[in-house]
Amino acid sequence: MRWRKFNGETINLPIKNAVEEAIKKERENGVRLKVCIGTDSQVKGDETEFATVIVFLREHNGGFMFIHNEKTKTSYNIKERMLVEVSKSIEIAYELCNLFIEHDVDMEVHADINTNPSFKSNDALREAMGYIMGMGFAFKAKPEAFASSCCADKVCN
Repeated sequence: MRWRKFNGETINLPIKNAVEEAIKKERENGVRLKVCIGTDSQVKGDETEFATVIVFLREHNGGFMFIHNEKTKTSYNIKERMLVEVSKSIEIAYELCNLFIEHDVDMEVHADINTNPSFKSNDALREAMGYIMGMGFAFKAKPEAFASSCCADKVCN
């Protein structure tokens, strides 16, 4: 999995090491962090591109993020695509959760799923919420799910 920073710089370390390094650096600077993980997707022709982000929020002082993009030719209906987004977020959250516990960093998983039943993505809300919370993670959906609906959306080419 290739990860990068928002400025395009490639992250050459395994993502777990890069995240731990970032947490330690911020902690040394006296900064308390919160992490939000989310995924968004865009369908373009016969390709679906997924962008997963790890957003680091500095208490009272902005933030930064790590980004992973991947494309697939697999075709999904809207509900399947929403649940694939959630599974990608959970996969990285699960890989990193022990780090967040060890360093006392709050973490949320954000789903780009609308809470308004008139939107098609709402069909996946119940399953996504159950999946995320069943894994023991804090859950946010639109409009509070900025990691997926804003940050990941911006970096999904």
